[in-house]
Amino acid sequence: MDALFIGQTYIDVTLVADAIPTGDEKAVARDHSVSFGGNAVTAAFACAKLGIQPDLLTSLAPDWLGRMFTDMAARYGVFVHPRPVKRSSLSFVIPNNGKRAILRARDDAYLHPYPTLTLDGCRLLHLDGHQADAALAYAKACRARGILTSLDGGGLRSNTEELLGYIDVAVVAERLCEQMELTPAEMLTYLHSRGCKIGAVTLGERGLIWIDAAGVTHALPALAVPSEKVIDTNGAGDIFHGAYCYAALANPDGTWDEHFRFARAASAHAIQHLGNEASLPTLADIAAVRAAYEQRP
Repeated sequence: MDALFIGQTYIDVTLVADAIPTGDEKAVARDHSVSFGGNAVTAAFACAKLGIQPDLLTSLAPDWLGRMFTDMAARYGVFVHPRPVKRSSLSFVIPNNGKRAILRARDDAYLHPYPTLTLDGCRLLHLDGHQADAALAYAKACRARGILTSLDGGGLRSNTEELLGYIDVAVVAERLCEQMELTPAEMLTYLHSRGCKIGAVTLGERGLIWIDAAGVTHALPALAVPSEKVIDTNGAGDIFHGAYCYAALANPDGTWDEHFRFARAASAHAIQHLGNEASLPTLADIAAVRAAYEQRP
């Protein structure tokens, strides 16, 4: 095992439509996509597409959507450790002018305890807070072994504050700042105080701010992708996480400024495509985005 990702599986149905029908109406979407979904799940697929195939502890149902997900994972070389649920979870995603609306149907009533996995050879753990019991247990185990731990803090969950005590790299969304009634700058201070070696807040089209182990704050603006090229922002943050996880594994001597710049290009590629699978970048895609949009130092 090189890296372990823990999360909740979704099947994402993305619809591009001019209007959403209400009442007794019908409409035809202009485009659509069906793909894997879920924060840590999408990050795991991104890491695999870039060249490091991770293990994934995630929910899995014995239905046709579950079988479809298993086929997707096999295609990308993502080794799934299933935690059974009765029904697959669904996300209906509707992109809208650089934003997205999401309607979810989730089954997180796990039928069995999380599996005990051997961490021999593991170099990185990435969590999104789903499977709270497994996330906390593996964060503690990895911290004890000196394995790099990463958290996608997209929103406040039941175990977020406790979990942060075992996280090396915490990259959180503005939504978490709002839920905890902190400004992004205050959130960086909070993450640093909890012992996170690297803390960051993603700010969408405004890029991100982050704090290093010495307590120094940095800003990284977003790449200027023309608005007419932005198709679907859903999943771009998850791909950002998967890309910096890949970068940290592939270039362990690199700086976090380098890792975040690499991940920024990955997410800039992602927003130009519809659906999570089409949004996954290759190394060549990231190089092309950096050549086109990245400012030279």
